[in-house]
Amino acid sequence: MPPTAATAAPAGPAVDAATGFRSFTESAELPEPLPEPARAELRLEAVLAALSDPLRLYVVRKLLLEAERIDHPCGWFGIDRPKSSLTHHFRTLREAGLIRQRQYGLSRGNQLRVADLEARFPGLLALVADWRPPAG
Repeated sequence: MPPTAATAAPAGPAVDAATGFRSFTESAELPEPLPEPARAELRLEAVLAALSDPLRLYVVRKLLLEAERIDHPCGWFGIDRPKSSLTHHFRTLREAGLIRQRQYGLSRGNQLRVADLEARFPGLLALVADWRPPAG
């Protein structure tokens, strides 16, 4: 089970003064992340391809604006899709470098890589924050 704010991170998220986005402090007590590209390996075309799907864009936006702790399980997003479909979407986001995933028993926790994305692609997350899901 993903850590709660009480077990894995200081009380609540910090807000980055430069971006205004929430951030969380990594802890040595957390499981190692699943394989992901290093910051220097993030490629704009891979990130944009991952964000081209509205469901994945929704996931990134929700993590950006509503994250309550360091890692959120897939169920936190409230997406009514088959598990295999969600697995595909979250893997696509991780492999593009947008999210960090950790394994907690049978579930995975998801975290947006805010610092890495802002360093590589300044302003991209502001565009994601301004995006609105289509009505209906």
